[in-house]
Amino acid sequence: MMMKMLELMTSKSTDWLPNIRMVAWITATLVAGHGDRTLAGEQPAGVPGDAPGRYAGRFCTGAGDEEFLRLIDESFAFFHPNPAVPNLTMLYKPGWDTFSEGNGWQGWWIQNSYGFSYAATPLLQDPWFSMLQRSWDLFWDNQGDGKRIGRPDFPLVAPDGCLGDCAAPGSIVYKQGDGDWKTHDWFYEATAAGVVMQAEILLTSRDRKALTDYLPKMARACDFIEKTRDPKNNLFLVGPACNLLAPSYGGVKQPDGSFGKGYLAGLSINYLAALDRMVELYKFVGDKEQRAEYERRQKITRESLPQLLAPAGYFVKSLEPGGVKHGVLGQPQYGYLEGVANADAVALRVADDLTSNRIYQQIAALPAIRPFDFLLTNAPGLDDTYWSWGQTAGPGLEGIHQFGEWVNGGVWGTVEGRAILMYYRLGKFEDIRRSATRAMKWAKDFQMDAPWSQRGENTANSWFGEGKWLYKPGGSVMIDNFAIPAATIRGLFDYDYRADRLILRPRVPGSITQYTQQQPVRFGEKRLYLSCRNGGPKIAAVTINGEAIKVTSPDELALMYDALPAEAKIEITTEGGWPKESPTAAYPVVPALVAKDDPAAAPPAALPESLQGPVAVLTAMGKLLAAEPGASDERAFVTAALEAFEARRLRAATDPGPGYYHAITPQRKADVTTFFEETALGMYEGFVARMGRWAARGDARQQRLAALFAEAQP
Repeated sequence: MMMKMLELMTSKSTDWLPNIRMVAWITATLVAGHGDRTLAGEQPAGVPGDAPGRYAGRFCTGAGDEEFLRLIDESFAFFHPNPAVPNLTMLYKPGWDTFSEGNGWQGWWIQNSYGFSYAATPLLQDPWFSMLQRSWDLFWDNQGDGKRIGRPDFPLVAPDGCLGDCAAPGSIVYKQGDGDWKTHDWFYEATAAGVVMQAEILLTSRDRKALTDYLPKMARACDFIEKTRDPKNNLFLVGPACNLLAPSYGGVKQPDGSFGKGYLAGLSINYLAALDRMVELYKFVGDKEQRAEYERRQKITRESLPQLLAPAGYFVKSLEPGGVKHGVLGQPQYGYLEGVANADAVALRVADDLTSNRIYQQIAALPAIRPFDFLLTNAPGLDDTYWSWGQTAGPGLEGIHQFGEWVNGGVWGTVEGRAILMYYRLGKFEDIRRSATRAMKWAKDFQMDAPWSQRGENTANSWFGEGKWLYKPGGSVMIDNFAIPAATIRGLFDYDYRADRLILRPRVPGSITQYTQQQPVRFGEKRLYLSCRNGGPKIAAVTINGEAIKVTSPDELALMYDALPAEAKIEITTEGGWPKESPTAAYPVVPALVAKDDPAAAPPAALPESLQGPVAVLTAMGKLLAAEPGASDERAFVTAALEAFEARRLRAATDPGPGYYHAITPQRKADVTTFFEETALGMYEGFVARMGRWAARGDARQQRLAALFAEAQP
């Protein structure tokens, strides 16, 4: 059967096209070596999918809470072509061979992509892991050097080491580009986040060549931030709109009406997270001198943090040089709770356990900061932005500046992903369920807006609603909101990468009694398959490939890199009991990633003729790549592209239901199918463009692959 299908795949006949589902499976298995991949609707072998209390998914299986297990399984689907929910192929930019913000935005933003990138890094399979690095290279390749001029409409020459707001090939905006950018300070907190993210990629990949390339750039970025450190208190003195979700930080209003500098909590938090990881990287490469310097910076930064705490133990937004704190609930001025910095402090493990619990307690005690399950950037409204200093309503706060619409009390998926990691760390599973379930409803409506308006209710989005300038008939799909499914997966084991080990802290929801993850986790050249017999927060027993290992701590499992086999099946048994929680959100099961077979259902039709040519070329290329050494990323790309065409075919026959928050009319259903088609063609066009570049100016390996692609043409 397989040989017959391979013959059909490479012939000029189109008889095989109705069987593209089998083609994609064969290509995935034989070409890319991804035997763990299955397409929507297929059950993994040997798993009783309809057994009571069990869930057998495409990416995970388990027992207990079937709705939560489905939520986890369908969260994985965002990172693979599928017909049920949006996926990464929809964010691919063919001309750049990178991701983009999505929905028509022409660039890659740190503040928008941070939550997704951080949460997804351990989980991304090829070709997405390498594509994530190329996307962040848009910043590193344009890093400020004191000479380079930014984008023509923002003609700035940034200090050495500075990253920025928005980047594209050969182009960057070095300051927050929205608002009165000429008065903005350099984008310090975004630079810190960029270092965190690059460190996560390097600690995950353990690629020594990449370390040689990136560590000097990361050190320049850290030195750039260090120049703002005030030696009096070791905090960082910075001006307006240099915070990560800018321009919501106004600095300090001066007597002459201008806006000066203050100590920004978010910068200290994200820079400390960067320093924690830089120390590990210097341990890894054995640079004792640099390690000692970064340990010194790490120590004084951590010791300075208590100055940025409110009396109740959560982080303020900023501190004026004169001592006034901004972001303390109950104050007559600046009396709000800052959501972003506090979520980051817990999620990135900058805050200790006591502070983390105090932060969560304050969030839980303030319903106004989560009116629609998502965490707001702040609540109540800001009275210290440069467009509205001293007031929370009135002139200057119309449109997107008003509370709940943008960076003043708005909802951002990139932040919500970090909030979910906060909830996992503290075992607050119903907070995760409510947040991720609401996001899943929006995703199945194909309305993944960024930001969500009206404090997250989003009944009339300020940016993407019908008639607005960013409206797309096929829906809104943006990188920000991929942070939520990514965090829903990463938080289960709280991956903490170090120089010589990976630390796991199991946080499988208490309503799930057994969980098995069928997708591997990346740790250098090793691939880890995790499962948990879940009885509570304490680790009781661990086996690796069936062999018991000693449990040295009930709180965390340290997996030493050198001791791990190339492929490790790790089963963790936990105990101690989880607090009982009652589900408060019904899961949106339509459309389902894994649906029960309906014998009466007609099989999906063949692809339109306009798509058959690209599929034939990709399939032929897949066969040519099968035995090609050093072409794993290209094999994976071809597989993903074929799966994107298959997802389009299946989507055309999928009943999406009536919609949850945004009605799915017959026209919208057709528009979404068209979106799937454009996405699949974009994957093909991107591969064509890559092969064209390599044919013209590639190295020997690249030119050989380009020659194979020429051979694959009909």
